[in-house]
Amino acid sequence: MLHIYFGNGKGKTTSSIGIAMRAAGYGRKILFVQFLKSEETGERKALRLIPNIELTPCPDKIKFVKFMTDEEKLMCKQDCRNIFDGSVRSVLTGKFDMVVFDEIFGAIENNMLTETELFDFLANAPKNIEIVLTGHNPSQRVLELADYATEMKKVVHPYDKGVGARMGIEY
Repeated sequence: MLHIYFGNGKGKTTSSIGIAMRAAGYGRKILFVQFLKSEETGERKALRLIPNIELTPCPDKIKFVKFMTDEEKLMCKQDCRNIFDGSVRSVLTGKFDMVVFDEIFGAIENNMLTETELFDFLANAPKNIEIVLTGHNPSQRVLELADYATEMKKVVHPYDKGVGARMGIEY
């Protein structure tokens, strides 16, 4: 089934981690893929400790796309391409019961990947696999494919008061 966690509120990645952990607890094999995130986040440190969850690599450091130079955007696009293509190849082998594409909608929105590539994957993915997609703005076309779609809506967030991301809470 296709699960989508989206919106401008906190909790999209956290929800995808929760379902991955639940599946791993029952012996299912999960490929956890993150776009536009760095290698050293709290969630990645924790996920590395859980049997049955395989993480794809991320860049050591990454800026928000809006702060990237054109050269950094090109490098980021290549990183996203490599991560996506390698992940698709792995999933198509049938080795995994679940794949999480965390922040894939951000990668698409920032022209690092295309929605067509996502649709090609969804059309060719093994039918017995759970697919989890997260990010801010999925298209209506993607939402129409979902078996589960949950919108996280921000009501209040410390960022609105100038408080930056805090280690162990937002990253």
